[in-house]
Amino acid sequence: NITHVGAKQPRARSVPTSVSRAAGIALTKTLSKEFAEHKILVNTVCVGLIWSGQWESRRLAQAPNETPAQFERWVMANRGGGAGAPLGRMGQPEEVADLIAFLASERGSYITGTAINVDGGLSGAV
Repeated sequence: NITHVGAKQPRARSVPTSVSRAAGIALTKTLSKEFAEHKILVNTVCVGLIWSGQWESRRLAQAPNETPAQFERWVMANRGGGAGAPLGRMGQPEEVADLIAFLASERGSYITGTAINVDGGLSGAV
């Protein structure tokens, strides 16, 4: 399951998305228990600011003369009043994919029912 770190720390005026994201985490927990006897693992990866085609589309619409790196710096400085990830950059899709590959591998065979953040430290939830 893929969800967003916002499920763990909802913001004001975010009821529809916060509730559906939290439901994704609850679904993960429930399914992990229901399918455990069948050795089926269920986890969710909670993503933060990850560079994607959606961000590239925003860049092209809002700042077509800026490079992706320039636009990323602007996003990190201006998102939610400077609420960019503490690592100071957006994540890359490969970083999310590597975690998912690990969870699907034999090395992740004892991990189930978890909600793991890939967010550069963005979420303040413990």
